[in-house]
Formats: sequence, structure tokens, C-alpha cells
Amino acid sequence: MSHQLPDIDPEETAEWIDSFDAVVDAEGRPRARFLLMKLLERARTNQVDFPATVSTPYVNTIPQDQEPWFPGDEHVERRIRAYIRWNAAAMVSRANYRSEGIGGHLATYASSASLYEVGFNHFFRGKSDGGFGDLVYFQGHASPGIYARAFVEGRLTEDQLDHFRQEVSGQGLPSYPHPRLLSDFWEYPTVSMGLGALCAIYQAHAARYLLQREIVDTSANRIWAFLGDGELDEVESIGALGVAGREHLDNLIFVVNCNLQRLDGPVRGNGKIIQEAEAMFRGAGWNVIKVIWGSKWDELLARDIDGVLLDKMNTTPDGEFQKYATETGAYIREHFFGPDPRLRRLVEHLSDADLQALPRGGHDYRKLYAAYKLATEQVGQPTVILAKTVKGWTLGPEIEARNATHQIKKMTKAQLLALRDRLYLQEEIPDEALDAEQPPYFRPPEGSPAHEYLSGRRKVLAGPVPTRLVRPVTPYAVPDAAVFSDMFAGSGTQSASTTMAFARLLRNLVRDPALGRYVAPIVPDEARTFGLEPLIAESKIYAPEGQRYTPVDSDLILRYAEDRKGQVLQEGITEAGAMASFIALSTAYATWGRPMLPIYLFYSMFGFQRIGDLAWLLGDIRGRGILAGCTAGRTTLQGEGLQHDDGHSPLLASVNPAAHIYDPAFAYEIGVIMHDAITKIMGPNPEDRFWYLTLYNENYPMPPLPEGDAGDAVRAGILRGMYRFAEPAEVADAGAAAVSGASGLARRATLLFSGPMWQVAMEARALLASDWGVSVDAWSVTSYTELREDALSVERANRLHPHAERALPYISRSLGDGAGPVVAVTDYLRAVPDQVARWVPRPFTSLGTDGFGRSDTRAALRRFFEVDAAHLVVAVLAALAETGDAKSDEVAEAINRYEIDADSADPWTT
Repeated sequence: MSHQLPDIDPEETAEWIDSFDAVVDAEGRPRARFLLMKLLERARTNQVDFPATVSTPYVNTIPQDQEPWFPGDEHVERRIRAYIRWNAAAMVSRANYRSEGIGGHLATYASSASLYEVGFNHFFRGKSDGGFGDLVYFQGHASPGIYARAFVEGRLTEDQLDHFRQEVSGQGLPSYPHPRLLSDFWEYPTVSMGLGALCAIYQAHAARYLLQREIVDTSANRIWAFLGDGELDEVESIGALGVAGREHLDNLIFVVNCNLQRLDGPVRGNGKIIQEAEAMFRGAGWNVIKVIWGSKWDELLARDIDGVLLDKMNTTPDGEFQKYATETGAYIREHFFGPDPRLRRLVEHLSDADLQALPRGGHDYRKLYAAYKLATEQVGQPTVILAKTVKGWTLGPEIEARNATHQIKKMTKAQLLALRDRLYLQEEIPDEALDAEQPPYFRPPEGSPAHEYLSGRRKVLAGPVPTRLVRPVTPYAVPDAAVFSDMFAGSGTQSASTTMAFARLLRNLVRDPALGRYVAPIVPDEARTFGLEPLIAESKIYAPEGQRYTPVDSDLILRYAEDRKGQVLQEGITEAGAMASFIALSTAYATWGRPMLPIYLFYSMFGFQRIGDLAWLLGDIRGRGILAGCTAGRTTLQGEGLQHDDGHSPLLASVNPAAHIYDPAFAYEIGVIMHDAITKIMGPNPEDRFWYLTLYNENYPMPPLPEGDAGDAVRAGILRGMYRFAEPAEVADAGAAAVSGASGLARRATLLFSGPMWQVAMEARALLASDWGVSVDAWSVTSYTELREDALSVERANRLHPHAERALPYISRSLGDGAGPVVAVTDYLRAVPDQVARWVPRPFTSLGTDGFGRSDTRAALRRFFEVDAAHLVVAVLAALAETGDAKSDEVAEAINRYEIDADSADPWTT
């Protein structure tokens, strides 16, 4: 690149290049590399800008002479760490002695104990001072160590530890960080690897959003995320690094436990994961601090005047370093230091035992304290600390750094004895204590130096971590009833889609004096598709640096507006990132003591199908908010085709126990559902659940909500899952044979519809009445999932209370008074209405859009998937024929009249 730039003094340039070549020839590449590094450092000192290098030598970022004074009592902290290490191993081993195969993990915490203890003793702030504390995302597999520390602190009992992974009794500890299961302890689920890192980034992003909008002062709080080096393989771990970099999120610190091992073997056996990670983070705009070597290496590096040790460090692959962690000092002398006589001379004064004991930086308190302190002082950049450790550290030679380490769930007596001796716990854990069937726990007694130190440090740092605290909030932010008036009034002769109706409601919510500022609209670069241009122009998009350019539409009313205090979170083309923002704000009631109303609008096909794991985490973390799956329906979204046409999101959402799922047809249904949801999210009796609404882009006139008692009944039915939309239709005089069934009475049937399929149902209802003499009533089913949950509850109560009066599910009572078959039509898989099939007290048929989507018009798609009015009529007649209330000739006549190709292939097989 430099040859394209003007050279004002070629002679001087040639002298510099010649001098550099001479250094390479005379003193070698290491010396040349060193000089270049010193020049770059001087350039930065003199404020001479230069493109950042993405990788630095394989040594600690902070040299020994720049390490700060360590303020703790290293001896006492080492004792505390030993107690915690022991209890973590004992807890997992005891669990597996009692219940073979119950599982648990020994090695992850063993490798990361120092990483956590430096944080616990010196950095992690709690909440006992009335503040919000630090937000710590603990690595999921390290949970035994976090439980063990809580036990040593006196927060957990022996009985609780003895119920590790045995939760059904109500006294147990969950396997990993799960707020849903241990709601006063864990705050952030992390064990679905990759999600902790992603959520931490967007938690930091959301914290700045709340700060800039002056909703919560988050300026004093840091977000810490602990993850393993193997976890960096997950796309979710690294996909949002650029967000943190470009937004200068200096409230965020990653600590990566680089023990060089995945679950099966090396992370980068032939490479160097720390160097790879450094380049990746640095390139994304992060401050990188490497903690590779412990203090005993400092003297060797200082004597490495030829750079041979540094070169050996730089060129040795991780697979070899893992091997060295399992070998003797003699092996290390021969294979690491041996090939070069200059290296061998560096360590000739050290014994084999000394070589074997040369520590990695991630086990060195002083090195870690220096890194954490520098990270907390960093301004303008997020920081990642890459700490090199040994997996299974201190657990003994049969476990440390072995490829099978992750799978070891319990320790033998010999291994426990070796661990005890390694931790110098002979006094606390005498030999006879290990003669018992299970290893004992140990907690330092109250008043002991260790207990006093432990308690004192946490008191200084404002109490225990982790602690999940939900503070009472008053007054409650519930919107004025006028916000929903447009939804209930209907649209008259004007056509609108449910997506547009929802967008209008969202704008009203943002304008509401009581609730408005707490509404957080979130969208992944589809705001125009969802009709949010007015909201963007009015409330603006959140941008940490404001809008430093003039947008091309600045002269328009509906302009693209960004602002540091913007309310809309337009997260770019990242459903995962938008969902992570939603998760952060959905738990603001617990994290920040301020309930928020996050409303995330997205292409429904790219919701649960794309980020189902995050949705599961949302349920675990007890998130509260509203998800809106826009442009929904396999036939309603015309023209887009296979990858975009959503025919199954309600089914995918239904597997999440925390989800309320609704498929509204009309604006007033949306209004009723949203009013209920907002009350249960922001009101005095909140539910730790979230709502999912499907919204469509098909336009039709919106009817008004009925008034009076009828309106109240409709409201109740909407929330419970169904209500009668149309009474049985009057039957035209089509002849006795056409209007009478086997019983001699007028033929009856019921149609169930959801969403825009109401038009299909009403058209079929009219055809059945006018052409076939069938009187049909129609029901709007807003939620098959709510109906199913109610039915399951009733069924369970009947089963477990055999002497009580038998109850009927809501759907059974609703349809029990009708006559004839029930046919459900949906723009989703038939499995959606089939959820309630066994509780329908009449013959039941479902029509749906099973199969891959297609690009075409709505009419063509509905004919193809057999969910148009013609197929609905045929389905009703066929069901009547099954009960003897119609003739097969009628069914055949209908097929011919409506030009249905009876010999075409099943849509779900093509």
C-alpha cells in the first residue's frame, strides 16, 4: 500500500529500510520484531496514528514493572480459594455417589477459580447498598464453584448442596444458572453456550440506552461475562463483538478462560486460540489484555535477551501446551527448553519440579488483579481478558488437562486425598474424614480469619453476588384506556391489516403520559415493512453518537431520525441481537428496578424458528414483554415464498411454557390482548411471562368491539382463547333433502377460524347456507395454546380428584351446545388447531397449510394448500357425510362445482 503514497524524502526512506534489513540479517527476526513494536509504542506516545496491529507477541499485555500493587491478603485468599475448590469437588462427587449419572462438572471451575475469586474479592459489586451492582454472567459449567462460594459465605446450606441437580423436592440447586428455578440467586442463564456472551453485549447496550434516555442511572455498573475459549466457536459468542466496539461499551468486560480445551479435546491443537481471539477482538474495536504467564516466568523473560524464549512461546501450538500440562518437569526441559541450548541455559538453575510448577497467568492472583484493574479503568472501549489456564487445575494428574476431563463427574478416594494435599487442607480434612462414604464439606467457622476476610470483602463490595432482587415499584405505569379506543372502534369501510393496527397502537402507547417513556420498540431493520415510519420520525432511533449526518429524507415528515435519546431500538439485520436487546429490557424490572415494556416486532418466520434458543432463555430469565410476529401466515404473505412464509411459528412458540400465544383476526382482539398483557407486565401483579402475537399484512375492514354485556363476553373469550363471532346462519330453502339430515332436522356445523382466515370461514359459511342448506356458526379462536393449557389443567384436576364433580374445559363447554361437525381452518400447520382436538365434543376436522411455502397470490396459495372457502365447504360436507347427515354425492358435487382437483398431490409432500 505504501508505494501508492508520495515519498518526500526517498533517500531517508532507503536508509531506514537498509537499517531494518541489517537488523534482520545480523540479529534475526525476533530483534527486528521487537524494534518495530517499540517504534509503534513511541508512535502512539507521540500521537502518531497508525492502523492497529491485530496480534501482539505471546506474552502478558501488562509487563511486570507496570503491575499495580496487590491490595489483598494473598495467603488468606488462597485459603478461601482452597475451601471453595474443595467444596465444589465434594458437592459434585457426593451427588454422583448418591445418584450415578446425575452429572455435574469438576474441571471448568477448577481452571477458573482464580478468575472468579479475584472478581469476588476485589471487583464484583453487590446490591446491599441500594444500588444495582455489577451484572455478572457466570460460565454455566462453573456453577459448582459459585454454589461452593455461597456455601462458604453461609448463603447455602449443606442440605442444599446435597440436592445439587435434584430439584423436584424444591430444596435443590439447578445444574446451571437458571433464574426460573432459583429466582433469588441466579440472574442470567448462560449454559446454552454462546448466548451468555451475546446477551452480555446487548445488556451493556441496553444499559447505555437506559442511561441516555434518563430512565435509569447505569453509569456505575459493569457487565462481566465469563466464557470458555471453546465457546468462541459459537457464532453467537462473536457475532456481536462489533456492536460493543463501535458503541464504545466500556461498561463491558469479557473474561475468557483459555484452558485450551473443548469438551472433546483441544480448541486449536494446531494453532493458538489466544492469538486468534486477540486478533478477532482487537479487530472489532476491543481493548485486549492477555494474561498468559504467571509471575515465575517474569525472571525467565527478563533474561531472554536473544528472544529465543519469546520465539518458542510464539511458535508452540496449543496442543503442545496442553501436553506439557500433563507431563513431568524433565519432559518440559527436554521438549520445550531442550532443542535450543540458549533456552536450556535459561532454566539450568531450575529443578524439574520447578519447571513443572511454572504457572499459567490465569492462576496468578497478581497478574489477574492487574488485568481486572486495567479493564475497569478502560475508557472508550470494551475489554476482553484472555487468561490462560489448565483445565482441571489442582484436581490431580489423572484429571488435569486430560481430554476426558470434562466428562469426569466424581473423584475416587485417592484423587480426593491428592486434591486435599494439593490444597493444603490436611488440618481441615483429616484422613479419617475421607474414610466415610462421601467426602465432607468444609466451611471456615465464624470468627476465623478466613470467614472475617470473606465477609469483610463482600461488605466492602456491597454484599453477595450473585443475587437476584426484584424491588417493588410504585406507581405502576398502566396506560390510559383512550390508548386502545382506536382498536375497539373498528375501521368502518376503510381496510387495514392487523400489522398496521398494531403499529398505530404502538404509537399511541409511546405517546401515553404514564407509560410512554418505558415503551421500548425493537425492530431488526424491518420498521418500514411493519408501518413504523411515523414512530421513527416522532420518537427517533437510538444512536449512541446521535445523528452526525444529514439523511437523504431530511426534508420529509417521515424522515429517518436518529438521536442519542432515541426510543426505537433499530438493531440492524440481526434477529439474535434484537432478541438479546429484548431480553435485557424484559428483565429491567429485576436488573435495574425499573419495569420496561419491550415490544419486539419481527418477520414472524425469522422469530422462533431462528432464535428459539434465545426464546427459551427468555422464559428461563423470567422476561416480561411482547413479541410481535409480523407478516405472518403461510398464504397471507403472498409472493415471498418458501423461506419467508410462516406456517408454524405459533406451534414453535407453544413449546415454551412462559409464552402466551395469540393469533388475532381483528384490531379489537389485539386491543384486548395488549391491554391484558400490559397490565400483567407493568401492573401491580406482574407475571414472569411474555406474549407472542401473530400479525398479518392482509387488508380488510376491521369490525368494532361489541358494546355492553356482549362486549364483556367477547373480551373474556378473546383472552381465554375463543368466542362466538357469528351465530348460525339462516338456511335458504334448497329442498328438504338438502336441508335435513338423517334426524330430519336442519343440518348444523361450526367453523373455527384464526387471523385473516375469518374471511375464508365467512365465505364458506355463506355458501353452506345458500347452496347446501347447512346452518353454520363461526368462532374466532384467538389462542389454541390457551385453550389447550386450560384443558390440560381441567383434565389433571379431574384425574387427581376422582371424588370431585367433573369439570369441563372451556372449549368443551363452548362447543358442547352446538350440533354437527366442527371444522377449523388456519393459515398454519393443522397441528396448531389439532392441539385441542381431543376436547372438542363433536366430530372434528382441521384444515391448514402443511408443507413448504410458495410464491403466488393469496387466492392461488389458499387453493393450493386447500384452505380456501371451497375446500372448507367440502370439509364440512364430508364431515356431515361421515355422520349420515350428507350424501357422498353432495361432496362429489361440491368438488366439481368448485373445480377442485381431487387427484392433485398432497401439498405437504410437494
